Amino acid sequence: MRNETERTEILLLGFETSTKLRFLLFIIFLSFYVLTITTNMFIIGIIRIDLNLQRKPMYIFLSHFSFLEIWYTTVTLPKMLVDFIEDNHTLSYNGCLTQIYFFFALGLTELSFLAVMSYDRYFAVCHPLRYNAIMTNNLCNKMAICSWCCGFLFSFILVIPSSRLLFCGPNTINHFFCDFIPLLHISCNKTLTTDRLFYTLAWIIILFSFSVTIASYIFIIKTICSVLSRAGRRNAYSTCASHLTVVLTFYITVIFMYIRPSAQYSFSVDKVVSLFYAVVVPLLNPLVYTLRNAEVQEALRKMLVKKIAFF
Repeated sequence: MRNETERTEILLLGFETSTKLRFLLFIIFLSFYVLTITTNMFIIGIIRIDLNLQRKPMYIFLSHFSFLEIWYTTVTLPKMLVDFIEDNHTLSYNGCLTQIYFFFALGLTELSFLAVMSYDRYFAVCHPLRYNAIMTNNLCNKMAICSWCCGFLFSFILVIPSSRLLFCGPNTINHFFCDFIPLLHISCNKTLTTDRLFYTLAWIIILFSFSVTIASYIFIIKTICSVLSRAGRRNAYSTCASHLTVVLTFYITVIFMYIRPSAQYSFSVDKVVSLFYAVVVPLLNPLVYTLRNAEVQEALRKMLVKKIAFF
């Protein structure tokens, strides 16, 4: 018989390195966090200031998406930064469940927004004459609210198994934040049913969103190929390239992490993969959208001209 330990706190191993290297990593990830917050706030500010961007469905979704990325990276990075400079890497069990819930909720919301934004690009490229009539601001706001609600509601289903886990030994997670798979790994009452339930839900949610996105881009590519002029193809590719780049980077890492059996996990490798979709991608999103988007660049140019004229 094994005694079940009291579920009071969880120890996060994080990145076990020397003190000098930990300080260097602290500076690097702090820079990532500051840049992620400022760049996403910059996008939100540009869209709020420019009335032309506010009227376009793509930028309604983009402002929600940038707001989402701010909180998505805030769920994990601040705790990781604190652990770099402190020796106590513990987190209360309730705090661990809270982190898991918001991480999944915001991650699922991001999947929803990626699908919705690909659907928006499908209408913009494949049905340009009907686009403004179909994708009204009212419909876009409803789709954005639905994405938020779906993410936070479905997260409850994924987090419920975490709240029923029991632990019989050291509550030590080989990760830099509380995730369901590492928590399941140290549990003494994990069952095949719990494992299958989580992965079934993950397959359904992730692959459904991914299928909608891929289907949208299949139609987009067909439409682009039917455009005879080279300039038309170039404009269509430019419209979708930014979104497609973000979609591929996010989905590849998420699919790698969450739709394979827990027995195949290598936590040293998975920590690096988790860094990519939890830290790098939220910074990559605003950079991709601003550097490759002519309308955002034009809005920025107008804002700078006004500021210069004012001073």
